[in-house]
Amino acid sequence: MQGSVPPPPRTARGRALRAGGVVASAALLLPLVSAGPSATAEQPGSGALQREFADAAERYDVPPSVLLGVSYLQSRWDTHSGAPSVSGGYGPMHLTDARTALAEAPHHSDGTEDARGDTSRPAKTGAATRAALPEASELPARLRTLDRAAALTGLPAGELRESPAANVRGGAALLAAAQREAGRPLSADPADWYGAVALFSGADDSATAATYADDVYAVIRDGVRRTTDSGQRVALPARPRIAPDASQASRLGLRTAGTARTECPRTVACEWIPAPYEEFGEGDYGNHDKAGRPASQSVDYVVIHDTEGSWDTTIKLVKDPTYVSWNYTLRSSDGHVAQHVADKDVAWHAGNWYINSKSVGLEHEGFLTAPDSWYTEAMYRTSARLVRYLADRYDIPVDRQHILGHDTVPGTTTATIPGMHTDPGPYWDWAHYFQLLGKPFRATAGAGADVVTIRPDYAANKPSYTGCEKTGQACAPHGSHAVRLYTAPDENAPLVKDIGLRPGGAPSTTDVNDVGARASTGQQYAVAGRRGEWTAIWYLGQKAWFHNPRALPTAVGARASVLTPKAGVAEVPVYGRAYPEAAAYPAGVPVQALSALPYKLLAGQRYVVGGRVPGEYLYAPTFDTTPHRVVRGEEKYYEIQFGHRVAFVKAADVEVRPAGR
Repeated sequence: MQGSVPPPPRTARGRALRAGGVVASAALLLPLVSAGPSATAEQPGSGALQREFADAAERYDVPPSVLLGVSYLQSRWDTHSGAPSVSGGYGPMHLTDARTALAEAPHHSDGTEDARGDTSRPAKTGAATRAALPEASELPARLRTLDRAAALTGLPAGELRESPAANVRGGAALLAAAQREAGRPLSADPADWYGAVALFSGADDSATAATYADDVYAVIRDGVRRTTDSGQRVALPARPRIAPDASQASRLGLRTAGTARTECPRTVACEWIPAPYEEFGEGDYGNHDKAGRPASQSVDYVVIHDTEGSWDTTIKLVKDPTYVSWNYTLRSSDGHVAQHVADKDVAWHAGNWYINSKSVGLEHEGFLTAPDSWYTEAMYRTSARLVRYLADRYDIPVDRQHILGHDTVPGTTTATIPGMHTDPGPYWDWAHYFQLLGKPFRATAGAGADVVTIRPDYAANKPSYTGCEKTGQACAPHGSHAVRLYTAPDENAPLVKDIGLRPGGAPSTTDVNDVGARASTGQQYAVAGRRGEWTAIWYLGQKAWFHNPRALPTAVGARASVLTPKAGVAEVPVYGRAYPEAAAYPAGVPVQALSALPYKLLAGQRYVVGGRVPGEYLYAPTFDTTPHRVVRGEEKYYEIQFGHRVAFVKAADVEVRPAGR
């Protein structure tokens, strides 16, 4: 989209567009999210942003529902306190100025984790990589829409970044320009704007542009209302009968992405960008292993990562045979998906070989330590559809013990625990994500239940963190999916200890990468006690207390199976992987030691069961797949929610029972 177009005058047709109602259909709405006004909320009243959308729609002859629908898919109408998204987008319309954003982007990953997580061959790590800051002219058009909005509106770039009203106006101007570029009139009918919406996505391929437009029209069809992060109440009325002309996307002159080997649902725009399976050096190879899943091994997990880098840098890395790999990468700006490793093969991504051999890894463009480097709704929705497809295809339970964050993957041995990664971090919105997956976290038992599901209000829950920019320095206040865990029902009490992270027994910290005293939305724990507004859970072999006030609960009652040591057993070993017993290994396959983690499951404690699994080990030390073997034993394990990360215990050591109430 080149050139500039002056702002059109207000018209009678524009005034007619603005006159439509703004009350959404309650039956089809996402739940209202409440949040206090941010420091950048300029509007004098909570309905001001709604009026800004109406004014901008009138000024540029854009149907209000189209403007609201596009903005919702980009930002859910939030301002994020003026901070950029992970792809350099600002404000409710996600106007991109990636060079400005990248200049200040954080980077936490040190690249020292063994992403493969198996001792049968040398560790495979990824060196920390940070690309040089590109010139604006080197960035694709999708990452510099703010400059074009400035040319179209005459507004300064700084104002477009910082003022929600200016930002909305800039987005409206871009949509009007896109409609003209698509060769369409500035129609009052929102159904006529499909091509313009597809162009607004910034995607360079027709499938992604069309998927983006489909999502916008799904939002318009369903209707939405919510309270934004700056306290603004915004509503988009439902239009269930809207039927846009989707064929417009095929006439936009965009490229056709290569999809021949992709494994994605039809509702996701997916491209094949292969990770290389190549031999190099002396017996070394990369960057994944050939396998025959699910016939050889079941696929039981999906692991959610963030990239800690831009899309372009991430794609370059996964194409390097000396680096590591993952199955899919998702782009923040428009939700585009690239598949790199076939689902049947084993990518090196989780740092735990047992999890790697039984999972699919998804990298999401983003940064853990940037509270307001937000993930777009476009990426959340695409990711949820992809995960739902994978879950259906491989019969993966849609819960937090099988849809894992990288931060919930356990270390394989005591020595590996401190080096395990912590992405996607405390700012990934698990509640919203599982709502998109069709499995929202709701109470399934009463308030006095013996098991709870962690479920704080994401926007209102703002535990303090440090270390986002500098060690010990406070992070900006921000909504979070996590609750903090204390040794007593008192916020002045020490945090609970994680002896795996700190063998000396020091308390956990509030560092954004410290998961030692953190329970996450959707995770389930057995209740160990209650006192006033506080609830205790069994966590890493100890009682852990979190604030759970009746007026704003951070957990809800749940029904689940729990396990405890068998009668007469004082303590049970806890493992980071479910490996077979020694007798199961055939000749030529080295026995993998059953190395217990430093934690203990003690008599009288209870933990929520995630599933019963056989002991398995994939032996794959060479480029030549001939000696590869799947070793499957008689020993059975239960996966449990043991701390922030999952863990495994031998079925022979415990007994399972339903939790009460």
